[in-house]
Amino acid sequence: MNEKFLEVLKHEGPVTIITVNAHPAHVVNTWMSYIDVVGNTLTIPAAGMHSIEADFPTDNHVTLTFGSKAVEGTVGPGAGFHVHGTGRFVDSGVEFEAKKARFPWVTRLLIVNIDDIQQKI
Repeated sequence: MNEKFLEVLKHEGPVTIITVNAHPAHVVNTWMSYIDVVGNTLTIPAAGMHSIEADFPTDNHVTLTFGSKAVEGTVGPGAGFHVHGTGRFVDSGVEFEAKKARFPWVTRLLIVNIDDIQQKI
């Protein structure tokens, strides 16, 4: 796991989650403080996200964007990343229950298995 990426995650900011197999692409958002890194996966609470969930039976590849002005990037203040991976939604199990205990509004948990992380700025 990239240390600079983990540093960005310590700061609050929006995260964009994109599936590209729909026309147009589906885009949803969440907050960095909601996301946990567990090994090579991201666990993300979901209450909506129905558009990307509907895409998964056809293609479950996702791209997520993360960034923070508070972290030094490649050319000065501000670091940003694209994370590529595959996602799945779960509505039961240990990970889901742990996330629901923190966020009572959760209806499902998006689990993203990371394929690669690319620093963009």
